[in-house]
Amino acid sequence: MTDVQTTTDAEHSEQEPQRPATGSTRRLVLLGAGAAGATAVLAACGTSSSSTNANGSDFTDNPGPAGSAGPGTGGDAGSGSNGGSGGSTLAAVGDVPEGGGIIQGDYVITQPVAGTYKAFSKVCTHAGCDVNKIDGGQISCPCHNSKFSIETGQPTSGPATKALPETKVKVDGDNIVAA
Repeated sequence: MTDVQTTTDAEHSEQEPQRPATGSTRRLVLLGAGAAGATAVLAACGTSSSSTNANGSDFTDNPGPAGSAGPGTGGDAGSGSNGGSGGSTLAAVGDVPEGGGIIQGDYVITQPVAGTYKAFSKVCTHAGCDVNKIDGGQISCPCHNSKFSIETGQPTSGPATKALPETKVKVDGDNIVAA
C-alpha cells in the first residue's frame, strides 16, 4: 500500500507549531555522554608514573635506588650519622640475623651469609606497597604476595617482575652504613 499525503508542507506548517528538532538534541546528548565516557577511560589509562598505594603513601612505578631522596634533597635518608665515614647508619650489625634481615626506616637490610650485608628498598616494585616480613630467605610483600631474594632483591614469586632497588652498604665498626 502507498502512503498518500493529503496536505502540502505549507499547509502542515500552518496547522501545527514547529517542534524542536528532537533527533538532533538526542544525538548531541548521546555524543556528549560518549565523549565523557571516553575521557574517563583515557584518564584512567594515563601514563603517569606516580600514584598512591593502598596504605596511602606515594610511590613511583620507576623508583630510584633505595636511599635516594630525590634531586636536591641531600642524598641518603638514613637514620643518622656514623661518625664521619661518609654514609648514614642503617642498622647495627648485631640486629641483622644471619640468613634473614630486618626492615629499618626505608630499607630491608639482610645478611644472606655470615658477614655479608645487603640493603634494598622496602617498597615493592609491583604496586608500591611496603614489604613487611623476612622469612626463609624471602622478603614478602603483603599486598599481592610478591616475594624477593634476601641475597639479590630479585623477585622469586608473585606478580612483581623487577628487583627491589639495592643500596650499597659496608660495615663500619658495629654499624651497617650506606657506602
